[in-house]
Amino acid sequence: QVQLVESGGGLVQAGDSLRLSCAASGRTFSNYAMGWFRQAPGKEREFVAAISRGGSSTYYADSVKGRFTISRDNAKNTLYLQMNGLKPGDTAVYYCAGTQLWLVSIRKNDYDYWGQGTQVTVSS
Repeated sequence: QVQLVESGGGLVQAGDSLRLSCAASGRTFSNYAMGWFRQAPGKEREFVAAISRGGSSTYYADSVKGRFTISRDNAKNTLYLQMNGLKPGDTAVYYCAGTQLWLVSIRKNDYDYWGQGTQVTVSS
């Protein structure tokens, strides 16, 4: 299996940027399509962005499209989420996840492996 560890969260002001990282170890990272999800207090975990195994295909939730960018570096076994123009509504714990599916998926139940999460808090 693959182990995932997120980093890069923190407390920022509205309009600021953050870059989250997700370091993978264990199995071959490039064998997994990857995604970012987030969960705010009292809410369901929701899809944020996903990327294919090779990085050529990406998909975003409407709420982050144009502000967030997902990318991966398979040589470094690392997934990224660049977050620009942050809003208070982006406040949540952010999780990276991996799936053995060939296709990019927005469904959390399709993901087999999850990190422990990193907190992002955006103040107004």
